[in-house]
Amino acid sequence: MLRVSAQTTGKEADLNLINGAEGAAEADIPFGLELAGFAEALAGRDEGELTEARTRLLAAAGPAVLVDAAGVAANFQRMVRIADSTGIPVDQHSYNPLANGVREELNLTRFHSAQNSAAGD
Repeated sequence: MLRVSAQTTGKEADLNLINGAEGAAEADIPFGLELAGFAEALAGRDEGELTEARTRLLAAAGPAVLVDAAGVAANFQRMVRIADSTGIPVDQHSYNPLANGVREELNLTRFHSAQNSAAGD
């Protein structure tokens, strides 16, 4: 989604931000460092880190951005839980060149949930 959004707006987005690459968020994503920190803290499930990340994002971007970021994160969490709970695999025939490139570039098969997909083998 980030790559397509960047292409649509004509901006560059370094997908290595997802893997924690330093400096990847600074260039073209407003509040990128704070948003990345917030996302990492949410995924890490450490309440102290989440409180700090939320405070940094609020200070840098304001309450509207914080609420939007939390809403987007909650929606993704919901979608992932639904997909995982139903055991929906990503079938080999549903792969496409763009998706394959992103999966390879970000090494997404390293995650435990990749074993739910035939192509994650």
